[in-house]
Amino acid sequence: ELMSVIGAAVSIGIEEVRLTGGEPLLRADIVDIVSRISTLPNAPKLSLTTNGLRLVELAKPLKDAGLDRINVSLDTLDRDTFIKLTHRDRIRDVFAGLESARDAGLLPIKINSVLLREINDQEAPALLKWAMNEGFSLRFIEQMPLDAGGAWSRDQMITADEIYAQLSSEFTLTPVEDRGSSPAEEFYIDGGPAVVGIIGSVTRPFCGDCDRVRLTSDG
Repeated sequence: ELMSVIGAAVSIGIEEVRLTGGEPLLRADIVDIVSRISTLPNAPKLSLTTNGLRLVELAKPLKDAGLDRINVSLDTLDRDTFIKLTHRDRIRDVFAGLESARDAGLLPIKINSVLLREINDQEAPALLKWAMNEGFSLRFIEQMPLDAGGAWSRDQMITADEIYAQLSSEFTLTPVEDRGSSPAEEFYIDGGPAVVGIIGSVTRPFCGDCDRVRLTSDG
């Protein structure tokens, strides 16, 4: 079904496919899926969003199979905070996976970060400094109410305005004028060329010009 839908989409002009989740690298057939997509007629640009935990072993096979680039979800640089957020002590595996992705040529590497009140809410400047030093592209995303358990609380969410204020305390942010169809508002950092993105997925009309279609596991 996945290949049928992607094949049909590409045939009518879809130019990029992103594999997301859940966690796509948990699929035993993920390298085969990437290979099959990349060998379609008029193959699309192919990207993948992951938590990074299996990139050490999979970055090169995925690149060899035809994956172009990755987004890695990482909300903190602190080991204890990572354990609190993910319930696992594996932040070192994420960092190692990022190095493997860089070595494999899965570029550019984008980092997605979500800030939560009283957990990692003061980490925006540190995350941006780290991303710039590593040559990664960073985007902050407001926490979205997508949890099936209904645990999401707007009070816990750090807003786009708060993220902007935090970053502005240490950096000069200048808006990038033409965001096209991107859901992220982008800002030059200290005059550029580096940029940071903020996705106001709750408090702003973040996808007013979107040209994206999402296929979920239940259709």
